[in-house]
Amino acid sequence: MITLNDYLFSGDTVLKILLQYSADLKEEAIKTHNIVDLAHSNFRIQIIELLEHTDFLTSQSQRIKEFYMYMTQKYPFLAFTFKGRIKSLIRAEEKFNGYILEYIHDYYLDNGRYPNETEIKNKLNCFRDLIAYHIVISLPQCHLSEGEDRETQELKYLYEIANVLPGFLEERGFTAELSGYSSEKVYGYLTEDNASYYRDYVQKTRPSGYSSLHITLYDNFARCYTEVQLRTKDMDDLAEIGRADHSGYEKQQEENRAKRDSIPEGECRIFDEAYERLISLQKLDLSSVDVNMFKAYNDHLINDGCGLFRGRQILPFEHLSRFQDDNITVNI
Repeated sequence: MITLNDYLFSGDTVLKILLQYSADLKEEAIKTHNIVDLAHSNFRIQIIELLEHTDFLTSQSQRIKEFYMYMTQKYPFLAFTFKGRIKSLIRAEEKFNGYILEYIHDYYLDNGRYPNETEIKNKLNCFRDLIAYHIVISLPQCHLSEGEDRETQELKYLYEIANVLPGFLEERGFTAELSGYSSEKVYGYLTEDNASYYRDYVQKTRPSGYSSLHITLYDNFARCYTEVQLRTKDMDDLAEIGRADHSGYEKQQEENRAKRDSIPEGECRIFDEAYERLISLQKLDLSSVDVNMFKAYNDHLINDGCGLFRGRQILPFEHLSRFQDDNITVNI
């Protein structure tokens, strides 16, 4: 069986690794009539397209930047950042195989049998966040009136921005996708027209404490999906350096490993292969990896210049709050 680990010690570039891994997956899948590995190969081709053909990223980031410029005019008193990333090679591999484990495990518990390869393949078209943008806002203390709570005021601005975003981007060639989440209308938060587009992890915080608003959009110019996440600075700190950071992601992966207890080895080949690929990545010593433009002393001290582990950054914009010395009061 082919695994990503087989390609991480050659000194090659991320793009060359992707090309070779995808080609070998496809060749092996054709030999063994494995339609899930063929879907895996096609999944990797999507990432190759993102890395090889960057013209659409320039177009997309410019249209996203227009919303940034709108916010600088509408909310000059807020501090905020816009950041975009293409999902990293390693995280994409973990997510793909982790999803297979989750789907097979849940299907088995619900139906008392394992899904066939066609059923699994049809569930592998769910990835919409290979490109993701983060909008993070902060309201400086100096703009609060006496007695106002900063968290409350920031939430009002966050939802106000979230309600404008879908329509703004649809005018620029994006189509907002229905989230599939049931969301009750809450006055002062997401409007009825917009609630169906968002996965609201602010009102329904994840067990790790993670909070954010997620919306998926289809870029009709680039013909690809992208995800936008909106957060306050406190939410972002929790996600990036707090208890909901990638250690929370690792805990989710531990849960996937625990699914091995429910699915004994040898009973479902697709589960076994996805499990082996996932575990081999999580046992990977990053300091021993030899990929061009990547260096790691350990799992915490990492310099990733190629998007192997942390993803390729594509849109860094930062707006500093204005009038901080003018003692201006901002009313919502």
